[in-house]
Amino acid sequence: MYRLLMLAVALFIGVAHASAFEVNDNSMPAPAAVVPPHPPVAALESLGRLLFFDRNLSASHTMSCSSCHDPAYAYGPPNAKSVQLGGKNGRLQGQRAVPSLRYLQNVPLFTENYFDEDFDESVDNGPTGGFTWDGRGRNPHEQARLPLLSPLEMANARIEDVVAAVRAAPYAGEFRKAFGEHVFDDASRAFDAIVRSLEVFEQSPAEFYPYSSKYDAALRHQTDLSEQERRGFELFNDPAKGNCAHCHQSERGSSGAFPAFTDFGYVAIGVPRNRTLTVNADPTFYDLGLCGPLREEYRDRAEYCGLFRTPSLRNVTLRKTFFHNGVFHDLRQVLHFYVERDIQPAKWYPKGASFDDLPAQFRENINREPPFDRHPGDAPALSESEITDVIAFLGTLTDGWSGK
Repeated sequence: MYRLLMLAVALFIGVAHASAFEVNDNSMPAPAAVVPPHPPVAALESLGRLLFFDRNLSASHTMSCSSCHDPAYAYGPPNAKSVQLGGKNGRLQGQRAVPSLRYLQNVPLFTENYFDEDFDESVDNGPTGGFTWDGRGRNPHEQARLPLLSPLEMANARIEDVVAAVRAAPYAGEFRKAFGEHVFDDASRAFDAIVRSLEVFEQSPAEFYPYSSKYDAALRHQTDLSEQERRGFELFNDPAKGNCAHCHQSERGSSGAFPAFTDFGYVAIGVPRNRTLTVNADPTFYDLGLCGPLREEYRDRAEYCGLFRTPSLRNVTLRKTFFHNGVFHDLRQVLHFYVERDIQPAKWYPKGASFDDLPAQFRENINREPPFDRHPGDAPALSESEITDVIAFLGTLTDGWSGK
């Protein structure tokens, strides 16, 4: 996919614009406009990195891409806030938790009929792929573009505002060198170049898909999991226990590709309503994921309401916020919710009113596969010690393993 991305960038930059010939007194054609060569990947990555950390690209001049996607946290949020702050003044609360930007290189385009090339089989699990929680970013280019113009994030009202910020930046000269002296003359062209630079940077293998965890080392036969990590791995995969691998695939594909720990599909988990979110002060408001309100084309697809894309579990132990609404802040709490949601609903929902963040007419969309197949009074699928083992295994998915 990285090679395809580079080809797309080359085509974008390298296609010359046809120019009309003007006839002079000597009936000779005027010189054709000089089109600069497409920038090398290294130049795009360098520019993308500068853009990624530039706070002046936001309307408030207080927020950069890295404010929410911190490299020290696997390009995820650096704090335990349920949602991050943004907007024109930098103090507007967002609507959804910030995901990590790592391991997005193999996310397929959004589709309702998915063919898994790694496993050489059709996966009839409904909608799959796309970027963001609801997949409305159709490709990496759109994923890089969305935050710049989102009123809840960097909040630029127009593409011209972004272009003006880059034109005034200390690295504007590098931008002209890469894209041509007149790159800023056309706002649309300049904005596309800005987004493509971010896109290429966010596809940098060393930064965004290093595969440097202990689990990756084990897959390479460079180390072994500890006894506890191995127990956790088995519980993670066991359909009668954690059943985590049902959505968070843990095995290498037939092509040898290392697992992303997600099937890129959509699922309704029925997490509790997060009453700390400003949007939820309105009791009639519901974030329905795939069927709105941020994504619009599936508003009439009742079977999609409440579904959100399954995130990767890589680097999950670095996170301090979980699920689309950021309602949980502890990984152990997340696992307790998974195994207790249906056997102790009063623990998770006000007055035992299960699935309080999804209107009643859509609750048939809630996932009922193990461990969500139990009833009040049943034993949980995982004991406390087994939850500890699963967490130990999840710790092996953290990048930057040193061999110790």
